[in-house]
Amino acid sequence: MSLQVAFWSVILIWSTTPLAIKWSALGIGPSFAVFSRMAIGLLLCIILLKLFRVPFPLHRKARLAYLAGGLSMFAAMALTYWSSQFVSSGMIAVLFGLSPLLTSLGAALWLKEESLTPPKLLGMVLGVLGLMLVFRGGLDFSEGAVLGVCALLLAVVSQSWGLVWLKRINDDSPPLATTLGILTVSLPLFFCVWWLVDGNVPEQVTPRSAAATLYLGTFGSVLGFALYYYLIKHMDAGRVALITLITPVLALLLGHAFNAEPVLPQVWLGTASIVFGLCMHRWGEQWLNAMNRKRGV
Repeated sequence: MSLQVAFWSVILIWSTTPLAIKWSALGIGPSFAVFSRMAIGLLLCIILLKLFRVPFPLHRKARLAYLAGGLSMFAAMALTYWSSQFVSSGMIAVLFGLSPLLTSLGAALWLKEESLTPPKLLGMVLGVLGLMLVFRGGLDFSEGAVLGVCALLLAVVSQSWGLVWLKRINDDSPPLATTLGILTVSLPLFFCVWWLVDGNVPEQVTPRSAAATLYLGTFGSVLGFALYYYLIKHMDAGRVALITLITPVLALLLGHAFNAEPVLPQVWLGTASIVFGLCMHRWGEQWLNAMNRKRGV
């Protein structure tokens, strides 16, 4: 597969995932929806590993990576699916756009692998400012809305710092094997939540809900991550970073067009602030160095 096809495929998958999460839970509940998604993803991973004869490591680092990723995925997805009852798909996408900033903060505090330079700090401040604007324009403060946003923020933190945890473990297992290991750890947890919260198999499933769950299980849980790892390996980090800049805006447009989700001016301003903060965080030092060279500093 060409890099361009993989690049735009990841953008399309990640932009449509928030809307698919909302659709998948309609009529069947968030706990059964996320459990079904992960079960489909697990079966697909097993088939692909067998088909392409990918090894499934079980050494200590691999087991630690499966545990870290599994716990992180469980917390992030369980909270995201629960919050989808109260917040729009666009809100989900915008808040998850903060992941690079939180990941960088976690890496600086935990791994000590990068310093919090002024451009990075400015990017984080712009991200927080954008978050405040999104809240102001995206919340109606109805019952559950505030709790939904708080749960979503915890989901973003869980995913972001879970990546830092995986980086700290530094396992070199094949990405598809890591995905299978993570799903193997998280699936029993999703089953327990469904069993305790609901425990009933839906008698009727709408075509939209079934299609969204199948889409998330195949594309959202497996193909999207496999392509993302492929891009990280073969494309420079600057271009890969563009994915996190494009997906929140595209997800807002998709939610507005296909789910009639209102997008107020404050939400657009907040999204713009978050996107600019991500740009400053990723390329701010390069811009500053280029300006200094031009001035002969």
